[in-house]
Amino acid sequence: MTLMAAILHDTIEDTDTTPEELGAVFGTEVRDLVLELTDDKRLPKADRKRLQVEHAPLSSAKAKLVKLGDKIANVRDVATTPPADWSLARRRDYLDWTTQVVAGCRGTNAELERYYDEVLASAQAALEA
Repeated sequence: MTLMAAILHDTIEDTDTTPEELGAVFGTEVRDLVLELTDDKRLPKADRKRLQVEHAPLSSAKAKLVKLGDKIANVRDVATTPPADWSLARRRDYLDWTTQVVAGCRGTNAELERYYDEVLASAQAALEA
């Protein structure tokens, strides 16, 4: 269930899929976990980012695992294949923001947290090179 939600975690915010459709296909547990991870795209981006930081410590253990995995993948991408229009400053800001989100997920999975730290250090070094 957690792996399915990890794969689907951006589905509701990035597609026209409704929670009801997601639940009908993947079940209510997956739907509820995806909803827990879904940003409200009606809010300004700064508010969504702030809410991710604020909600991370309050999230379920499964949601924290998905968040850790997502931030690992995103940090790696920002270091190696960032969006073409992202400046170096924006990339650094993004890495800093992920540390705030991940801080709220700590204590969930030591191995994933250690791996995030390694990926972050590598990304920061790449941006400084």
